[in-house]
Amino acid sequence: MRHYLVFPIILMVALSAAAQKTEPIKYGNFENWVTRNIHESRVIGGNTRQIYEIAPNATINGDTPYKNQGGSPWATSNVMAKVCGVTKTSNAVFPDKRETGGRCCKLTTLMEECKALGIVNIDVLVAGSIFLGEFFEPVKSTSEPYSKMEMGIPFTRRPKALQFDYKLHMPPASTGRIYSSGFGKKKQLKGNDAAEVYIILQRRWEDADGNLYAKRVGTGRERFGKGTNGWVSSHRIPVHYGDITKEPYYKSYMGLIPAEKSYYARNSRGKMVPVKEVGWDSADATPTHLMVMASAGSGTAYIGTLDLTLWVDNFALVY
Repeated sequence: MRHYLVFPIILMVALSAAAQKTEPIKYGNFENWVTRNIHESRVIGGNTRQIYEIAPNATINGDTPYKNQGGSPWATSNVMAKVCGVTKTSNAVFPDKRETGGRCCKLTTLMEECKALGIVNIDVLVAGSIFLGEFFEPVKSTSEPYSKMEMGIPFTRRPKALQFDYKLHMPPASTGRIYSSGFGKKKQLKGNDAAEVYIILQRRWEDADGNLYAKRVGTGRERFGKGTNGWVSSHRIPVHYGDITKEPYYKSYMGLIPAEKSYYARNSRGKMVPVKEVGWDSADATPTHLMVMASAGSGTAYIGTLDLTLWVDNFALVY
């Protein structure tokens, strides 16, 4: 009897695997990078620094503001800033090599310093992040950080999960967190930060005044607070549709985006405005936009644990 039961179980598992289809996100294998060589202002040392973007292999010399290239949907927290006339770069996302060959994406949390006597003296904590969307350069201030990026890309499908490989280095618990936005004193905070990866599906619309609104269609969000022993392959974050607040797997950070932390997008008039997430959509709704982000921090600007490092590779959507 046991032998008769084993075959149907094997068949069901095989059919389930065959029914799932995995589609890579463009450039999500991180084999291709743009290297930008930017000469910083002489008053802060005049060094030429390299910063990186996820796009077809290329080298760009000079401080030309970057635009997504080669059809790449990815943006990074690596930026060129011009504050008080001083050109400064920030780089916390890097190409890195995998032990098995090929390249991956390394995201780390670090402190960017910009010091010029009598002109500027700031320290900004940066958590390396990548996301689907666009970052607008040059950055001219540290205020309203989300207004400097367009989060999400047009998208109307309904994936079952986000799949990727990852590795995490977590500093000792005694490291704690630091808040440093560039002006004022740094603040030491208790408890280490966590890395984070999410997939969010929204249905957006625009009113007659150009304001953007959204309802949450699908949610998949996970935080990683423990270091790994090497790579974790084909990790999946399931996408849950509709209102999930009463589900046993729901965590507070999976909730709707607060108005004061709204991400931005360009409206039909070409103006960057906040996308106000106003509620949960029905479980069978069709989205208009997809957001995917990976970060060496848990989403609060200018707060993080120094040297927390997340490596990611092979992003794909599962259907």
